[in-house]
Amino acid sequence: METTQIPQVTALLKAWGTGDRNALDEMLPHVYNELRRMSRNYLKEERPGHTLQSTALVHDVYLKLVDLESVDWKDRAHFYAVCAQMMRRILIDSARARQAGKRGGPLPFINLDDAPDVGSSRDRELVALDDAMTLLAQLDARKVRVIELRYFGGLSVEETAEVEKISAQSVMRDWKLAKAWLQREIRRSSDSSC
Repeated sequence: METTQIPQVTALLKAWGTGDRNALDEMLPHVYNELRRMSRNYLKEERPGHTLQSTALVHDVYLKLVDLESVDWKDRAHFYAVCAQMMRRILIDSARARQAGKRGGPLPFINLDDAPDVGSSRDRELVALDDAMTLLAQLDARKVRVIELRYFGGLSVEETAEVEKISAQSVMRDWKLAKAWLQREIRRSSDSSC
């Protein structure tokens, strides 16, 4: 985002937070490209043929934003952090729904000759990551926010530090510790389910 737009976005966020419903629509063109970048970052690891596209993910976030009432937006970094969390939730919900369908939900008839590759290892990985992040949030919520912002939101160390109001060194420490903890927890969960 151009730095000249940052004060305008912050002013629109403040207006929206105080009840000006038009401020969101006015702000969207200023933040759309950044939201698309974030959504592409989220979707880069999805399996080929994943049904949710970057633009659709941004539009789903927009629909959730429209329903928010009187949010006390701190600044644009706070806004992007909330959007990153919304994107994560949308993807997790989608992965859980696909897994539920594979366990006996309503299934349409598919000719096996026309069936796409339905390997769902990415769905399982995403759900396992979410489960581990939920456990970590009970121990250290800031580390989860750092993971959300860096991994899911694609923010740099400096941008994450700005959002969290901590030093870049603290971001890196949280990032390394959280990654190690999550890997261990996912491995433990995977071992126990076998």
